[in-house]
Amino acid sequence: MLKELVSKCRTYRRFYQETPISEDDLLELIDLARLTASTANSQALKFRISHTPEENALIFNTLGWAGALPDWNGPEEGERPSAYIVILCDLSLGKNKLTDDGIAAQTIMLGATEKGYGGCMLGNVQRSQLAEALGIDTSLYSVDLVLALGKPKEEVVIVPVKEDGSVTYYRDENQIHYVPKRALKDIII
Repeated sequence: MLKELVSKCRTYRRFYQETPISEDDLLELIDLARLTASTANSQALKFRISHTPEENALIFNTLGWAGALPDWNGPEEGERPSAYIVILCDLSLGKNKLTDDGIAAQTIMLGATEKGYGGCMLGNVQRSQLAEALGIDTSLYSVDLVLALGKPKEEVVIVPVKEDGSVTYYRDENQIHYVPKRALKDIII
């Protein structure tokens, strides 16, 4: 059921790094995104995959992981993603395709969840450094998002928004990650 899949599709930031994601699985996820809607049917998004430890390390060093957890610099070695998908926009086909990025990213994450993986959509990216590390020509492509993927090594729990209205995610002493969500009645106008 779609609602169950969406509920399981959480943001994960710690993984079983030793559990690989195959190139075939990554290509299947991108194929899902290929089938989604696109602004003016431009199909301007392109994708760069990584699933080797060497290339993953290059990507990892360009990412910021959790703004609401200022004392946490991201996953430690052994808990890092085993794969990445970098979402690019082909500037000859369009630019500023943020809606397309969101549709593609969420579709990939839902597909990853269905396969037993989890991930994190990262917009906090040192784009120039990442492009240089991966040999991406920024006159041809913009670096839009990075999707970190792996087998989740943490529990993420949806909880109601607290009385103070804060939607800031947090972790407890057992490293369980809590994500406050507004009630349905609170988002209907």
